[in-house]
Amino acid sequence: MNEYSEKAQQLGAQLTLDEKLSLLTGKNFWVTQPFPRLGVSSMEVADGPYGLRKQVGISDHMGWNKSQPAVAYVSGPGMASSWDKDLIREAGRHLGVEAKAAGVDILLGPAINIVRTPLCGRNFEYYSEDPRLTGEMAAAYIKGVQSTGVGTCIKHFAANNQEKDREYIDAVMDERTLREIYLAAFERPIKEAKPWSVMTALNKVNGDYCSENRTLLQDILRDEWGYEGFVMSDWNGVNDRAKALAAGLDLEMPCSHGVGEERIRQGLAEGTVTEEEVDESCRRILCAVLQSEANRDPDATWNEPAHHDFVRQLAEQCVILLKNEGNILPLSAGTKIAVLGEFATEPRFQMDGSALVNPTRHDVPLEKIKEKAGGQVLYGKGCSRDPEEQAALLAEAERLAAEAEVALVFAGLPAGVEAEGKDRKDMKIPAYHDALIRRVLAAQKNTVVVLCNGSPVEMPWEKDAAAIVECFLGGQALGGALANILYGEVNPSGKLPVTFPKALENNPAYLNYPGQGGRVEYQEGVFVGYRYYDVKHIDPLFCFGHGLSYTTFGYGDLTLSAEHMGDNDTLTARVTVTNTGSRAGAEVVQLYVAAPKGAVLRPEKELRGFEKVFLQPGESKTVEFTLTRRDFAYYDMELGEWYAPEGEYKVLAASSSRDVRCEAPVQYHPARIKRREITGWSTIGELRACQAGQEMYGQIRSILKASGNPRVLELPLFDESEQAKERVNDLPLRMVTLLSDNILNNDIMDRLIAECNQKALQTV
Repeated sequence: MNEYSEKAQQLGAQLTLDEKLSLLTGKNFWVTQPFPRLGVSSMEVADGPYGLRKQVGISDHMGWNKSQPAVAYVSGPGMASSWDKDLIREAGRHLGVEAKAAGVDILLGPAINIVRTPLCGRNFEYYSEDPRLTGEMAAAYIKGVQSTGVGTCIKHFAANNQEKDREYIDAVMDERTLREIYLAAFERPIKEAKPWSVMTALNKVNGDYCSENRTLLQDILRDEWGYEGFVMSDWNGVNDRAKALAAGLDLEMPCSHGVGEERIRQGLAEGTVTEEEVDESCRRILCAVLQSEANRDPDATWNEPAHHDFVRQLAEQCVILLKNEGNILPLSAGTKIAVLGEFATEPRFQMDGSALVNPTRHDVPLEKIKEKAGGQVLYGKGCSRDPEEQAALLAEAERLAAEAEVALVFAGLPAGVEAEGKDRKDMKIPAYHDALIRRVLAAQKNTVVVLCNGSPVEMPWEKDAAAIVECFLGGQALGGALANILYGEVNPSGKLPVTFPKALENNPAYLNYPGQGGRVEYQEGVFVGYRYYDVKHIDPLFCFGHGLSYTTFGYGDLTLSAEHMGDNDTLTARVTVTNTGSRAGAEVVQLYVAAPKGAVLRPEKELRGFEKVFLQPGESKTVEFTLTRRDFAYYDMELGEWYAPEGEYKVLAASSSRDVRCEAPVQYHPARIKRREITGWSTIGELRACQAGQEMYGQIRSILKASGNPRVLELPLFDESEQAKERVNDLPLRMVTLLSDNILNNDIMDRLIAECNQKALQTV
């Protein structure tokens, strides 16, 4: 129980019913209701997943009105590209320091919804397509922020994976998909990092709005995960206030101007809401208010230059080198270069909507490149939305590229193309950016394309580019970070947190997005991102976990602490990584688990751990991972729990999802063996999958053999060839009865089946 719980309960008991109801909704856009007579102050919240957005004038939740100046940090997928938990925790700490100095009690972040489709307009806030990477990054961020005494509000719970129709769309999926992908991203940070608050999504999940979804808010979040903080709505995200309170929503935001209070009062009168539920929600909110009061520091300050410098260091670890043919990068000082594109002087470095920051400053890439170049730097804007101006700019860009030894083209997605409340229509970059890249590539073979975008884009010119650098949205110090990477002062070490498909049509959600009739069905199930591309054997443009370096890394053998494992055991995996190149650099070691084929279709492999290691040339380090039952399990909807079937699993150490360096097997032995009940239409193969079934199969053969019937003895059941065994495995038991000339009649078969199922009961 929260250390402030007893005092919160005492304060709540002193509130009148009117005061309690007013506490359950915001006082205004950003603060909760105070009670001066009891010494209870307001609690202030502010947007700030990747930079503080504190508004003091006209307020909004879409980024329309300006906020106080603050440092713009790297975007969500950008941070996840670092794959560095310690670094992200430090980023969270820096954000917490700024929030504390601004008098903010809770940062509304991190935003951690899964990147289901590249088109979601808010992907620039979301870490990854993978729940393990997402959960680890979120936990680190939350721990960092809350180490400063500022709370966090993890969002949007749950399945807010598109902006189109986000206010009412019903995300329909089976429980396995919900548990393994969309809730798993929240489960780890909520259990490990304990955010002060959880924000509900606007959408529905399986028929109920998230703000009034008791399965999500009470059964799973509180009862199963043990969450003790308070739950708040997204702004204007409450449909039925009384139903939401009964389901577990504590705080409605922003101010409802008395409407929410009246609906709860009506619910109390009708019996759909209880006073105990009101009291419990008040207690949870007051716990956070008391914690905020205890942690405030009116003298708190922060150092803007130091924070700007940190964002540069952060961006340096997040930028991804996707391609580097002929080692064209890093550039040598003195090389004559042409820098082309509007983003070279007006970079897209931050997000939109509620994540839009009023930056304290920003580095201009062209200026930072000139500081490093040492030689001649040519510049051309290269593109324009105006067709007439575009023609002249393209001609100039072609000339400058031809004059230079290397061309740097800055392109990507301009502001407004991806935004809160608006999904993209396709994966293409603007035509005028694409035209610039193609024109420069035709004039200069040594062309480096630098991309700034919130989520994956198509690259029809990828094969012709010598190098490609992906920045996502790299924060206000991106210009300096890029210059350091391009000229080799920093060795790139970012890795993709999402798959870049070759075309939108390859995306697993392509046929089931954006939905229709107010419903979007997640028919791809658990096969999101690399899980889908793997099982479909589709080569992406750039795979999940991919990222190059200016050095190389070698992997030793993967060793496991045991050859066998059970439900209550842990397994330690160790692999030694060596920097085999001539530069210091960092490698992200990714650990995947591949399950054996069975009755349940599972991904070919799933990420189960990762570590970033920094190595000097020739240096080696051993990376260690600990695996538990959950790392081998899927969510079994029949059992209603996580279940790891028996069989041989493979543990894989990889540099990316498509670059497995070494593997080791482990035999898994669950405490219970789940057996499907045998029926007359079960196949011989299903029958022989368990010990009791193997015994029954032996009885069948014995009965038929004892008959002495020559025709029956010629059945494939008695043929020991591999081809015959395969045919037999697909044969239903009822067909055996039919083929046996009634020697094995239905009565005998039914008796054998009943005995078999009875023997298997003790193993589930």
